[in-house]
Parts: sequence; C-alpha cells; structure tokens
Amino acid sequence: MGKYKTKLKDYHKRKFLVVIDDTEECDRAVTFAAHRAKRTNGEVELISIIGNDQFQHWLGVENVLRAEAIEAANKLLDEKERDIRSIGDIEVTKIVREGRMAEEIEAQIAEDPDIAILVLAAGTSSEGPGPLVSDFTTRGANALPIPVTIIPGNVSDEHIIGLC
Repeated sequence: MGKYKTKLKDYHKRKFLVVIDDTEECDRAVTFAAHRAKRTNGEVELISIIGNDQFQHWLGVENVLRAEAIEAANKLLDEKERDIRSIGDIEVTKIVREGRMAEEIEAQIAEDPDIAILVLAAGTSSEGPGPLVSDFTTRGANALPIPVTIIPGNVSDEHIIGLC
C-alpha cells in the first residue's frame, strides 16, 4: 500500500503542448489537444512565442512594440482557451515567451516535466507543412525528448474527434 501512495503523490497529469499563432491550421492542433486531454484526463498548455528580433530595430519604441506583441499574444491565447473550454472542463495553462520559436519550445519542454506531447498542425499550402513542422521533422526522431503529433491542417473536427 505504501508504494501505491507514493506513486499517487508523484503522479502528474499529461500535458499537451500546443504552439499558438494566427495561422488557420493552429485551430486543428488546439482541437486535437483538447479532445485528447478530455479523453485522457490530461491538460493543455498553450504557448505563444514572440520573436525578439522584431524589436531590435526600433530603439525608441522597443518597449511599446514588445507590450503590443505580448497583448496580441495573450488575446490569441484567451481565444484558444475559450475554444478549449467549449469542448469540456479541461485545465489550460497559457504561456508567452520571447525568442526563437524552436528554442523557446525546447526550453518550455525542458522546464515543465509534465509536458508529454507537442501537438503541431501542418500547413495546407503547396509550399510545405510550415517552418516549425519542417524544423522538428528534419532534425530526426531525437530532436525532442517527447513525441510530436502533427495534425493535417485540413482535417475536420469530426475526423479529429474520431481519432481521439
């Protein structure tokens, strides 16, 4: 019985990490993560990353531009959280980081041991799946210490629900 109590005490809910941006396909990743979290009693962590290079050339207004970018990121995170809440009573964490996209995702995964799966959505354009999907898939299976789930950007809600 003592071992069982220890395991319960050390138990963490599985978090699905979703990168939030203003692309159409982002919604596919959010929908998948929310339904998987609901089905498996997990959580969803939403992360929005603002590029720090976009402020470097505007010395006089750097802080204003940064504040506006953070405000826009939080607005988008709030919108996606509302979408998740409409799916069910799912715990949602929202994070805004500043830096290079892949590096900040890797840092967030390293800092939060509860993150179990990175959920990305592939773009639907003929130019490829998108820079983030391309980056993590071309680096190989050992690029991250967790699995990456890539959702096609053109898959329907019904198909996603069926998968989950």
